[in-house]
Amino acid sequence: MLQTSTPAVRFVRLPPPALEALLAGDLPAARTVCGVQLSDWFLSDDVTWLWRMRLDQIALDPRAADWIVRAAVSVPDEVVVGAAGFHGPPDDDGMVEIGYSTDPDHRRRGHARAMVAELLRWAAAEPAVVTVRASISPENHASLATIAGFGFAHVGEQWDDEDGRELLYERPAR
Repeated sequence: MLQTSTPAVRFVRLPPPALEALLAGDLPAARTVCGVQLSDWFLSDDVTWLWRMRLDQIALDPRAADWIVRAAVSVPDEVVVGAAGFHGPPDDDGMVEIGYSTDPDHRRRGHARAMVAELLRWAAAEPAVVTVRASISPENHASLATIAGFGFAHVGEQWDDEDGRELLYERPAR
């Protein structure tokens, strides 16, 4: 499909009952809770680990529910194209880290860039956010290309026990 215009997305919360339904494999219940047509991808091994991690995170810090993963819905056609959000609320220095993933059925159409743009808009609107971070595997060329052009600067690297070596990129929230 030839992309003729820059896509846009809106975010729809995935509250704990939706995450619990997804973990139980109950896509119809998750759709009802969210009010959008989540795709089968939301039940795939690609993302189910994330639902458990985010539920555990909310249990430890209920404030996280306002910041973490949401369904990404394309505008104006209202198709769920992936998931995005922050890894949690701003830390003590005002830093948030973005995370995003595109449903394989909707890749290579600009939706990941649209998710990053919307995450940055969200961060800029939050007074507590000073810095936005992205941590990306050096082998993840698609994600590195996705953040290009958004003003991120390479600031270092870290070791993640689950993901291995990650390059760190940051930019001001505003």
